[in-house]
Amino acid sequence: MADEEPKLSKNALKRNLKAEKKAKEKAEKQATLVEATENASTSSAKKSALDSENIDPNQYFALRSQAIQALKETGPHPYPHKFAVTISLTDFIEQFKDLKDSEQLPDLSFSLAGRIHAKRESGSKLIFYDVRGEGVKIQVMCNAKFTDQNFEELHSQIKRGDIIGITGFPGKTKMGELSIIPRQVQLLSPCLHMLPHLHFGLKDKETRFRQRYLDLIINGNVRDKFILRARLITYLRRFMDELGFLEVETPMMNMIAGGASAKPFVTHHNDLDMDLYMRVAPELYHKMLIVGGIDRVYEVGRQFRNEGIDLTHNPEFTTCEFYMAYADYNDLINITEQLVSGMVFEVTGGYNVTYHPNDDDPSQEFKVDFSPPFRKVKMIPELEKQLNVTFPKPDTFHTEEFRQFLDDLCTKNNVDCSPPRTSSRLLDKLVGDYIEVNCINPTFIMEHPQIMSPLAKWHRSIPGLTERFELFVCQKEICNAYTELNDPVVQRSTFEQQAKDKEAGDDEAQMVDENFCTALEYGLPPTGGWGMGIDRLTMFLTDSANIKEVLFFPAMKPKDDKERPAEVTPPQTK
Repeated sequence: MADEEPKLSKNALKRNLKAEKKAKEKAEKQATLVEATENASTSSAKKSALDSENIDPNQYFALRSQAIQALKETGPHPYPHKFAVTISLTDFIEQFKDLKDSEQLPDLSFSLAGRIHAKRESGSKLIFYDVRGEGVKIQVMCNAKFTDQNFEELHSQIKRGDIIGITGFPGKTKMGELSIIPRQVQLLSPCLHMLPHLHFGLKDKETRFRQRYLDLIINGNVRDKFILRARLITYLRRFMDELGFLEVETPMMNMIAGGASAKPFVTHHNDLDMDLYMRVAPELYHKMLIVGGIDRVYEVGRQFRNEGIDLTHNPEFTTCEFYMAYADYNDLINITEQLVSGMVFEVTGGYNVTYHPNDDDPSQEFKVDFSPPFRKVKMIPELEKQLNVTFPKPDTFHTEEFRQFLDDLCTKNNVDCSPPRTSSRLLDKLVGDYIEVNCINPTFIMEHPQIMSPLAKWHRSIPGLTERFELFVCQKEICNAYTELNDPVVQRSTFEQQAKDKEAGDDEAQMVDENFCTALEYGLPPTGGWGMGIDRLTMFLTDSANIKEVLFFPAMKPKDDKERPAEVTPPQTK
């Protein structure tokens, strides 16, 4: 029989139980300490990662999204409904720019807001932010002694790119930097993506044009281009209003694409079960208003042309067109010189502009002088001079013999013209290669042949030509104008010739517009008509070689299939 274990005394049992309890408590305490250390390490790692400039953008987005989700659950909510701004950044800077170094005004209180572009920590109790908005920058000097907020917790939640609201007082640092010193800072809208650094900027054009909002955030000069564009349009409207013109709006969808030689976009109206054309120009409607007795009309608006995209063309673009009863193209030349030169002076402060037509070659530079009067060139005599040939008489320009003459001339001089090689298209190519290239300063190319101008009135002294001009700057057209054709019989015949060109394969030729022809039969007074491309002029005045630079949201090819809209099957109708 085995020996029995000796029984422990009550005191020994108590000692053992006490020792076990202490060991258990020690183990639990150690586990809690390990967990706290791990949590702190993870939190510190996340904070360090989010503040790092070298973190992968996808990882940054994931970590930032998690942090913002946590804020939504614990508060304060990172997307508040309202923040009461009491002063703009611009006004704050203007009002307190003359403060002395180290001067502070703690008795004042202002609330302003903006986006953080830089964050700099100077110890645990002092943090600086560079906040931008309205095209200006203000420094935010956050000092823990001026706030009752949880300083460390609050500012660990705020990152570069976030939009914040600041309530505080003005002051200047020892170095003379104007600042707002916060008593309260509130996160108004977090930025979940890593913001490009201002030092490096955002230079990739694809990204800039596809994500214009990001371009505006990072590149301050982009904002200036669109402000100039808006000022240009404001001046244009004021100029027209002062001349007694009425601003009008006309349809953007039409049963016939008329008013210009261009290929239209086609859309479909379900209820009427018919195709409609997006307008290529508002011209025909404007002239119908003149017939109705509104003698001076203008419109600033979008046109749509289903043509190629390049450095100076976008499928939708902005024009101004005006029509003036009892005026001819000579009057329009004078108005154009006053309008364009005055507009340039208004938005640039002078008449001289420097333009670089090629971003890839900064050495190529145009010095453009917009001082009136502008140079004038007659089309056919200038072509004869440049090509050293004699053209047939203009009243024969409608014949097949003249078309063959132009065809041979283009072939001889290696002027490229894709089919259909109509007289109008061949002439246009010759003018582009031999006249337009010499138009750097504003130049009127005048007296186009009738075959190129189906809506312009015939020249009063040279049969076969029209009273028309185009204004070119830096080798590009910015204005087109003419004495309007108001004889309904002649107008119908020119439309019919255009219809033949369309049947021959010219997608840009116009169709017969019976509604417009009927309006002319009621009587259109002698009228001058004029149109200008707003986008292209803005390019020259902002030194932009690409039209995409002056359009907030230019047309872009999809990067991949993910950007292409899914095909939608229309609902079945009974």
